[in-house]
Amino acid sequence: MNHTTRLTTRHTTRRRRTAAAGTAALCLALTATACGGGTSADSGSGSGSQKLKGQTVTVAGVWTGTEQKNFQKVLDAFSEKTGAETRFVPTGDSLSTFIGTKIEGGNAPDVVMVPQPGVLQQFADKGWLRKLSARTYQKAGIHFAPVWRDYGTVNGTYYGLYFKASNKSTVWYSPDAFAQAGVEPPESYDQLLETGKTLSESGMPAFSVAGQDGWTLTDWFENVYLSQAGPGNYDKLAAHEIPWTHPSVVKALTTLGELFQDKNLVAGGSAGALRTDFPESVEQVFGNEPEAGMVYEGDFVGGIVAGDHKKKVGEDAKFFPFPAVGGGKPPVVGGGDAAAVLKAGKNQEAAQQLVEFLATPEAAGIWAAEGGFISPNESLKPEAYRDETTREIAASLVEAGDTVRFDMSDQAPAAFGGTAGVGEWKLLQDFLRDPSDPKATAAKLEAAAAKAYQD
Repeated sequence: MNHTTRLTTRHTTRRRRTAAAGTAALCLALTATACGGGTSADSGSGSGSQKLKGQTVTVAGVWTGTEQKNFQKVLDAFSEKTGAETRFVPTGDSLSTFIGTKIEGGNAPDVVMVPQPGVLQQFADKGWLRKLSARTYQKAGIHFAPVWRDYGTVNGTYYGLYFKASNKSTVWYSPDAFAQAGVEPPESYDQLLETGKTLSESGMPAFSVAGQDGWTLTDWFENVYLSQAGPGNYDKLAAHEIPWTHPSVVKALTTLGELFQDKNLVAGGSAGALRTDFPESVEQVFGNEPEAGMVYEGDFVGGIVAGDHKKKVGEDAKFFPFPAVGGGKPPVVGGGDAAAVLKAGKNQEAAQQLVEFLATPEAAGIWAAEGGFISPNESLKPEAYRDETTREIAASLVEAGDTVRFDMSDQAPAAFGGTAGVGEWKLLQDFLRDPSDPKATAAKLEAAAAKAYQD
């Protein structure tokens, strides 16, 4: 059974399950108004009633360029259904600073698209967020695996609806390089290393590693750790309930070090990797003069391959899921952007209805048709995606269900998991430079984490 077939089966099973328990149970949980009127859970925000005509919803987020244009198409569909005008405001990379300044100035947006659970937690702790509506909570229960609603919940209150997701457990490879070396996509981490060695012996280094960007190294670690240590330990480490000196961390660093220390596996060795940023790592595999056979990163690699290098995804560039490590299961590490409603916004009703709309497969399908997007919405049909590769990537994310785990560094305080030159980014760069002492690296990671979580 291929990815698309499994996703279709999962979609059908989930809809049958929710239909059986649906209306009666949900109406007990919601107000009579929410359940009445003969509308279904996905009747939409107004269903063309234009009842929000005259209101304007301002949405802030980090998206620019093509992403902003595609999201605007989703907002336009909401406007058509409800009559509300919409305005998107790019925040730049410093989303927290932007939102704080807008709130202080009395000009806060109504909805903010938050890219990290840690930032959602920060906003909730500051008292900036309003609880999402009962209808949004209901729709999230119907259309999403519970883990996505959990990641949008802070201290028992549901604040964030995850609309856009990323699958950060994809390894991209050159079919030409694999064919010349006579290798196939591996199914285990040990096979991954063996495949890399065969590529190297054929004259092509195995991996291009973007060591100049510390965030890529956190993703490497997270995939190895999730598979090897399991979801339970992953959750504990993400919450700093176990220290970074825990044996499971040392074991994962040791495993990752097997790849980093082999100069034949990493293009340019550790020194070359530390000079390579993320776009360059993709170019080294899919550019006009290839220097490696594989590059690990998320589904967004496909957009760079198609956009910057004019290669056809699915033919010139393919992927395989990050393989299982040891006796563990194949990891699925995800990321995403959650829609949250700000208390300081001026249009609360319209803001809540917009987030309700974003919870529907209809809204997700609009961006899916444009490309460069995957959704954690289990009710979005596979054919909504424009190509088979994106369908397979989305299927891997959705099929993971509650075993998918959000990017760990995105859950950590920024001083540890999200700042260039310090914390986890810097220490994993140091480990790439010299992976000979995993225990020492673990101790340094724990010292940095303890300080960041305490602050």
